[in-house]
Amino acid sequence: MQIIPAINCLSFKCVRDLTQKAAQLPSGWVHIDVTDGKFTHNVTWGSPEELAILKREYPNLNFEVHLMVADPEEVIKSWFRAGAKRVIVHLETIENPDFLLETADEYGGEVMLSVAPSTPADLLLPHTNSFRYFQVLAVKPGLAGQRFTLDSLEKIRFLRQMAPDAKIEVDGGITPETARLAKIAGANMVASASYIFGDKEDFKRAYEELNGSIA
Repeated sequence: MQIIPAINCLSFKCVRDLTQKAAQLPSGWVHIDVTDGKFTHNVTWGSPEELAILKREYPNLNFEVHLMVADPEEVIKSWFRAGAKRVIVHLETIENPDFLLETADEYGGEVMLSVAPSTPADLLLPHTNSFRYFQVLAVKPGLAGQRFTLDSLEKIRFLRQMAPDAKIEVDGGITPETARLAKIAGANMVASASYIFGDKEDFKRAYEELNGSIA
């Protein structure tokens, strides 16, 4: 299983500082939350132009942008142009899944389909033949630092059964215990913000604790 450090910030300075730390970890990836105050209650940093700056500064780092926004089709191209390798969109907000997949192919990137805790996993079934990447969001969209929703484990198991070759990411409330449970349920990746970059002074040790829990 892959551990991906996640960033949930209000400012570019915060995003830049945490990206500098994420680049020191062996993941090779960084997950950045983008919220618009429409699909979510809160608003976070969300500038493709500034992501392009980060991509120039860290050309070997893969950026995964989690679009918790009301109109992902309107902005997805700007994020791929800025250097995102993978863009995560929500089933609850999309209108044209084919456009999203075609856009990812156009830019040589990947698109991941996510569901919030309140969305039944079986609504993903029509997309399991076209999407290769899925995310189970284990907390309400928006804020970092929330508790992992244990019902998410059943969603992971269901997805793994229905899409055995899919890549499944779990985001939200990740600790060594929940990372281990997610792996057992069938997840390939977990994204963690608070555990890695929260109260702990040593983010490298926090990352290794997560990595050790799924070894």
